[in-house]
Amino acid sequence: MRALRDALGRYATGVAVVTTALPGERAGITVNSFASVSLDPALVLWCLSSRAPSAPAFLRAGTFGVNVLAAGQEDLSRRFSRPAPDKFDGVATRLTPTGLPALAGALAFFACRTVSAQEAGDHLVMVGEVEHFEWREGDPLVFHGGRYRELCAMDDALARIGA
Repeated sequence: MRALRDALGRYATGVAVVTTALPGERAGITVNSFASVSLDPALVLWCLSSRAPSAPAFLRAGTFGVNVLAAGQEDLSRRFSRPAPDKFDGVATRLTPTGLPALAGALAFFACRTVSAQEAGDHLVMVGEVEHFEWREGDPLVFHGGRYRELCAMDDALARIGA
């Protein structure tokens, strides 16, 4: 199993925190399985461990928000990747027009209505239709080889070495 994880870790991914809300309950989880499925209709997917404590909340809510994390947001990624009574405690958020919690500083946010939750091994493949989205310029948080990375433009890299 470890060897498979190491091999899969060779594929660099972005990092996102998926959030949802029910009356009196919020849930969030870090994922690197976020992907675009279709532009027409606008569909995205992400994968949720069937054993995740937040799985029942995501299944009941029928909606979810994908927060694409920016460079420097490793702390948010770590916070939402571990069990905690209230992962949102002390985290700057705002409610979107669709009632989902959006994390401050994220590069992009996609508010989605869940259209399917398909069992696939030990995970659920969650597909959602994008009902609202927003984005800003910036560098993404990247995960590769078991650690966080930051991308930089070639001109930034050349400036650092004085070229």
